[in-house]
Amino acid sequence: MGQKREIYASVKDEALIKKRRSQMIKGAVLLFKQKGFHRTTTREIAEASGFSIGTLYEYIRTKEDVLYLVCDSIYDEVSMRLSSIDQEQGTLASLKLGIRHYFKVIDDMQDEVLVMYQEAKALSQDALPYVLQKEMEMVEMFERLIERCVDNGELAIGKAHQHLLAHNIFVQGQMWGFRRWALKKIYSLDEYIELQTDLLISGVNLEHV
Repeated sequence: MGQKREIYASVKDEALIKKRRSQMIKGAVLLFKQKGFHRTTTREIAEASGFSIGTLYEYIRTKEDVLYLVCDSIYDEVSMRLSSIDQEQGTLASLKLGIRHYFKVIDDMQDEVLVMYQEAKALSQDALPYVLQKEMEMVEMFERLIERCVDNGELAIGKAHQHLLAHNIFVQGQMWGFRRWALKKIYSLDEYIELQTDLLISGVNLEHV
């Protein structure tokens, strides 16, 4: 996996950096949703985060750094939740649990996900490839879960289907974020997860039916 991009901070206290940047992410996401990245100022982000513009610049250098942190926070949360799964089990149960964890991240971080896709185009040519790579690494997490299931005889699909299934899982999770306004009228989150998981797994597991 790629290394986390270093963002300048004059403060050396790692716990404080994490706390302040978390505040920035929350404040910036609300502003980016309301006004967009380009119309939002760093001063407004500082005010929404609860501290001064001077304090803001102790933890970042540019407004783009904040958008970058928003994008990276999604990857970190997915990575943390999927790392709690025993991937070596190679069972459909572990794959289904991974899907559930991922879909719940999308629900918990809906605003961040929307901002990432709406405003990622504002990232520089240097930063954007990193964000796209992080997206691919989330897909690869599911590829590893799927591959373990194949190795264990729980699924009978080739490499091409494994790769596509991982992308399908990723996209169906995103769909809850983008279409939740409509889907919630029909399904609860748990119902959505259960139905999508059934569709995803049954579609590639016909040999075991």
